[in-house]
Amino acid sequence: MARVLVTGATGFVGGHLVQRLLDSTDHDVRVLVRDPSRLPDEGWTEEVDVATGDVGDADALRSALDDVDVAYYLVHAMSDGDDFAEVDRRLASTFARACEEADVSRIVYLGGLVPDEGEITEHLASRAEVGRIFLDSAVPAVELRAGMVVGRGSASFDLLETAVRWLPVVVGPSWLNRSMQPIALADLLHYLAAAADLPSGVNRSLDVGGPDVVRYRDLLAAHARAGGRRAPTTVTFPVLMPHTLSFLVGQVAPGPSSLTAALVHSLSVDMVCRDDDAATLLGVPPDGLTSLEDALRAG
Repeated sequence: MARVLVTGATGFVGGHLVQRLLDSTDHDVRVLVRDPSRLPDEGWTEEVDVATGDVGDADALRSALDDVDVAYYLVHAMSDGDDFAEVDRRLASTFARACEEADVSRIVYLGGLVPDEGEITEHLASRAEVGRIFLDSAVPAVELRAGMVVGRGSASFDLLETAVRWLPVVVGPSWLNRSMQPIALADLLHYLAAAADLPSGVNRSLDVGGPDVVRYRDLLAAHARAGGRRAPTTVTFPVLMPHTLSFLVGQVAPGPSSLTAALVHSLSVDMVCRDDDAATLLGVPPDGLTSLEDALRAG
């Protein structure tokens, strides 16, 4: 039975991934959390080994990684202030060294899609740098790059929910016409779980997304339809600056303002998969990829 360590288990994806791994009989799961009281009340807390500590603490990592085969890194410093890139860099480097010292067989990292063209945002650049740190380490790694995860609790999905529910008119830049390729939570969990079983020779990034590529403004309309609501009117202003839009959305959006700003800034580029190698290496979900409409209805 393979033993896996999941960091970020108190987060949206991490909490669901733990349950997904436990549903598979060939995984023994350990989680690393700073505060065990923040673990979600999902019924699986009694089924996992809980290690207490921070991913930046080498001693805590040494204990948490003991006898671990696969280590999941689901940590981002998106809301940790202006020095988030340095924090991300330091934490990832510490984690990579600890995995090497513990003789871990594989690192699985959840990053973000990287646009083919256009100016990459600071947060996307930082996430890509973390991926490079793991791929350049001595431990075989796979970086799954995903765009918006469709599911209540996802930061980007909750921001979308806020816009549809509370804003009768969404005022945004021409970026609302940019394309994006969201992925259903269930499909992302399938890819994450399958990544643990990749051959040791696989050390690369893989783009993962759903079957539908849509414009951001069309996503707003689709979300409204799925919830039985009237789609908000979208008005674009080509000269609207990112920080201005971030401020406006932040007045009604949940979560830290820095996180909201990072998500809004990502509207300025197309966020779509560049290839479908993930389907070849990891396989598609048993029932196929979930359509955007079905994912939105599932919430």
